[in-house]
Amino acid sequence: MGFVTAALEALTTRGRSFVAAGFTAVVCSFLLGERDLLRAGLLILLLPLISALAVSRTRYRLACARRLWPSRLPAGHEARADLRLENVSKMPSGLLLVEDRVPFTLGGRARFVLDRIEPHGFRELGYRLRSDVRGRFRVGPLTVRLADPFGLVELARSFSLTDTLTITPRIVDLPAQRMLSSWDGDGESRSRAIAVGGEDDLAPREYRRGDDLRRVHWRSTARYGELMVRREEQQWQRRATLLLDTRRTAHPSEESFELAVSVAASVGVHLAEEGLALRLATDAGQEAAVSYPAGPEAGGELLDALAVVSLSDEPSLVPGAATLAGPGPGGAGGLVVAVLGRITPDEARMLAASGGAGAPIALLTAGEGAEGAAVLHAAGWRVLAPTSLEVLPSVWAGAGQ
Repeated sequence: MGFVTAALEALTTRGRSFVAAGFTAVVCSFLLGERDLLRAGLLILLLPLISALAVSRTRYRLACARRLWPSRLPAGHEARADLRLENVSKMPSGLLLVEDRVPFTLGGRARFVLDRIEPHGFRELGYRLRSDVRGRFRVGPLTVRLADPFGLVELARSFSLTDTLTITPRIVDLPAQRMLSSWDGDGESRSRAIAVGGEDDLAPREYRRGDDLRRVHWRSTARYGELMVRREEQQWQRRATLLLDTRRTAHPSEESFELAVSVAASVGVHLAEEGLALRLATDAGQEAAVSYPAGPEAGGELLDALAVVSLSDEPSLVPGAATLAGPGPGGAGGLVVAVLGRITPDEARMLAASGGAGAPIALLTAGEGAEGAAVLHAAGWRVLAPTSLEVLPSVWAGAGQ
């Protein structure tokens, strides 16, 4: 009974017409006593059901795979989706209508028509995806509609496979800065650390069970009278905190906020490529360790986080400023880069009081807040005001002067 119900639901308009005509012929054959009419009616009535049975046997013998390349790309660039649909049965498929569900932002649904797929054969399909809006989008699932050669039945199957396409903010390459090469984990330069203690006296600590004996620091061992080992890897780990102001009141327009996100992404990727361990914080105080090894994928976790960041209703910068001095992932200290919108003198003084060691950097993207910028500058901050993403490299180059 369940099969009959499913078959009736899968009938096309032509299939329903066949069922109605066959049922009418069967009824008339009993009324008129015509056996030939009964045979013809049964044939017309059973043909759609037989077609539904044939199609249903092939609907579960299809396999699909999808690949997005690349799976992460900046806004305004194109990605490609490659589909592979394989017929794993011993019978050729009928007419196939293939539809991959794609968000409207990425271009809408992708549709293809395939005449047939031979037994154990496959078809490869492809289409392009593009979005000018950052975000994380789900592509799929793939829907395949199977039709019989007579056009009586059409069955749909949705595969469960989906993929995620991440559209990151636009970024630009920034020039290298000499100041970045001097930052270590405590906000002091490597040259200063060596000048004070010498190359062989880098932060020794007590020996612990399991420590490599090749790291024993014999000079400190003689000085303290107990076994000491080097821990220069921890001492020289450079880190940076990136503060992004997402307050709605700090950005007079959507363009100002999107510029701030792109500036934060460009600076964060640049710092990651320079080998700094990153810590991303917002005005709400939320923070995440987004460090990534230097190389082609540097800053990947940062871009994933910034792809979905949005405006907040936080009224104050206090929670975000508190993360600059708090321990957090990676520890306090290190280079501080704040990407801000409109900032008042009071907020600037609070931010200056909680900033990191050395000379923190503030990038103002709203084009307002001259008084707040003056307060930060007086407190020793390097204040930059990029008016667009295109001028950011030249503005960033002035930070090291």
